[in-house]
Amino acid sequence: MSAHTTVPTKNCYRDIRTATIADPEQTLYKIFSIGGTTGWYYANWLWQLRGFIDEIFGGPGLRRGRSHPNNIHTGEALDVWRVAYANREERRLLLYAEMKLPGEAWLEFYIDENNVLHQTATYVAHGLAGHLYWYAVLPFHGFIFKEMIKALAKAQ
Repeated sequence: MSAHTTVPTKNCYRDIRTATIADPEQTLYKIFSIGGTTGWYYANWLWQLRGFIDEIFGGPGLRRGRSHPNNIHTGEALDVWRVAYANREERRLLLYAEMKLPGEAWLEFYIDENNVLHQTATYVAHGLAGHLYWYAVLPFHGFIFKEMIKALAKAQ
């Protein structure tokens, strides 16, 4: 993995999920197709609601979509995210949130050498509002991220 693209590991909140996958190429295709018209593989209406709320507060919302249906490159906009790192050979996609938040957020997908998919949401809270935000969205993360990784890992 790129040593130059890292996510905080200290003083942050993390939602870490893993799933063993049968078809890494299919899962990688799904990962690199996420967002835009493809959606987020689970509870798309909640992602749309979050995008709408972001627009109300002056963020980009979901209106940016994505530039290509299944190719993505470092630096591109992807809905409310910026692609911080995208490398198919390393089987890694790292997104950085550009939505209005009382903190900083990353969403990472990585398939390791044992064909285990790692999905990690990381959040660094800024002040009391940041901590309150994390706990307010935690119940949603509980089922959204659980079902999203299942959908990504599922062979079709």
